[in-house]
Amino acid sequence: MFSHPRILTLVSSTISENHNHVSNCALICHDITLQPKDLRQEFDQKMDSIDTKRLNDSNANDREFSGCAVLFLGCSSPEHNLLSLYKNEQGKFSVFKVIKLTLTDSVGGLEGYEILKLHDADPFLGVELKFMSVPPCQRFLESYACGSLAQFLSQHASRLLTLLDGVVMETQLKAGIHTLDQNLQDLEICLEHIRQSQPVRLRDDEVTQLEQQLQNSYGPPSQPQQELPRNCFLFQKRVFNDRPLTSADQQRFAAHVGRDWKRVGRALQKNCRALKGPAIDNLAYEYEREGLYEQAYQLLGRFIQSEGRSAKLSRLISALEETKLTSMAEIMLGIQPRD
Repeated sequence: MFSHPRILTLVSSTISENHNHVSNCALICHDITLQPKDLRQEFDQKMDSIDTKRLNDSNANDREFSGCAVLFLGCSSPEHNLLSLYKNEQGKFSVFKVIKLTLTDSVGGLEGYEILKLHDADPFLGVELKFMSVPPCQRFLESYACGSLAQFLSQHASRLLTLLDGVVMETQLKAGIHTLDQNLQDLEICLEHIRQSQPVRLRDDEVTQLEQQLQNSYGPPSQPQQELPRNCFLFQKRVFNDRPLTSADQQRFAAHVGRDWKRVGRALQKNCRALKGPAIDNLAYEYEREGLYEQAYQLLGRFIQSEGRSAKLSRLISALEETKLTSMAEIMLGIQPRD
């Protein structure tokens, strides 16, 4: 019998490192009479299968991730207490803007997380955060652990809240009953604590108003709306009768929107709680095998079911305009394309 000590050693090591894949590795060793080239080729195929399964498992975990953490913010100067500033109507928006800019710098963008609530945790201001995927949560933890988050906070607070030089910002991070500051040397533990702390509320109405105020502050002043008849809306300077969406609308939308259905969903979710958080990604995953038509059909169905008679045609057209899908809006309104 021909012996292959190097291959057998590698197989043995793989078995010890991958207890869940012993059966796969055992298949490799089953026929030791194979030639060296054949044995190595079969081994490589089995290892590729194991790596593919690991990658799929990892992607599924990222897709299903959801968790909460509470960031506590304070200040070493009693005269510049963030909680007091937030309770003051004149300072509330400025404090919220500081927090929003700090999180954007720490996470590296606006996707994958949201602020659920800001609350009194005297002497701290508590910021309840929800994470919808692993990468932004990891970047947040890394930024917090290395001190970048505190640095971003100090910079934005000094600029927007006119703090004096030398004022130190204080932070603390918790997930459920766990104080994460004690485990910052092991971010995997922190990530697991956040995963175990599931959200118990939707986004607070006050946070929604502050988000809208912040968005408006970056755009041009809104123009006064044209006076329209009741139950009507304007599209391309034409007036259309508004009405609740129907199953026919649902079918037409699904048949034509294609890959852009998720973009439309993101626009609709701003005013539809049923589409908040990971709902859209969950729909994409759940109906992936059925294809784009079913994914789009289920999206609009979820919107109609949640909003009832408030799921109006005007809201869908507005979402299509926001996502620059003008031709899709014309299809929904039955407007014939110009020659």
